[in-house]
Amino acid sequence: MPQSLVKFAGSISLPLSLAQAELLVRYAQTVWQKKDFLNLTSAANLQEVLSRHICDGLQGAACLAQLAQTKNLAAFSVTDAGAGAGYIGLTLAIALPQARVTLVESIEKRCAFMNWVILTLGIKNARVKNARLGQHVLEQTDFVTERAMGQLADILPLCLQITKAEGAFMAYQGQPPQLTQKEGQNTDGKMVQLLPYTLPAETRERYLAIFEK
Repeated sequence: MPQSLVKFAGSISLPLSLAQAELLVRYAQTVWQKKDFLNLTSAANLQEVLSRHICDGLQGAACLAQLAQTKNLAAFSVTDAGAGAGYIGLTLAIALPQARVTLVESIEKRCAFMNWVILTLGIKNARVKNARLGQHVLEQTDFVTERAMGQLADILPLCLQITKAEGAFMAYQGQPPQLTQKEGQNTDGKMVQLLPYTLPAETRERYLAIFEK
């Protein structure tokens, strides 16, 4: 299993060591063990957790690494909005040791789960904040990520609020976003890239929509 993650990361130009991949597998195993109690995933098996969720996080990590390089950021901060079980945020933290990741989640028991994972796996560059976007004051970060929080038009202004000036917001999308011109050219930022990608064992395209502030 770890080798398959290393192989996938290599295919998207993301450096990933075997030790990092093994840590990601341990995280996925923890999700699988606790899935029923915390309603963490609808995946049918552990392999699907890895191929659908962890690889999604790795795809985002590759994108953020490229954005950071473009912006000449040797180290950077990331907020994962609506972190859920931590699929994106914890994968980013493990794959990108140069990143400081804040996982923002409104459901307390999921926050407790992520904190337990961070402590158990010894992840030093991640922290959890129990908060809801738009209802709490949150620190601005270089990058903000979001997956499956709702309609992009509703989420976009909230995520841009916590994105630093000249930073970027990355939204996971199942299909190209259908934003009006006003929504796509928000007063706080605009969509500058739409990156298609596919996950292992899938043929349908997914997308990363990148908004710069």
